[in-house]
Amino acid sequence: SEPVNPESLIDFPCHYTFKAVGVCGENFASEISAAVGCHAVISQDSILTRSSGKGNYQAISIIVHLETYQQLTAIYAEMKEVPGLKMLL
Repeated sequence: SEPVNPESLIDFPCHYTFKAVGVCGENFASEISAAVGCHAVISQDSILTRSSGKGNYQAISIIVHLETYQQLTAIYAEMKEVPGLKMLL
């Protein structure tokens, strides 16, 4: 079988949800939001944060409008640089 081109898996433009989990702290959510905001417009009502039961970790979901696959990959690359990041979904 032929290899799948990752760009063909999502139809652009689209709405896309970025999800990140990291160490709970005052800066984690704002740094993830800033990483996404460097490449896409974020509205405040599109951000959802939630802390773990013990309060050690924090999950953040951000819905944005993407125009291109390059925009998607740039956002993931930027998010990977955030201190305290444990997982990207």
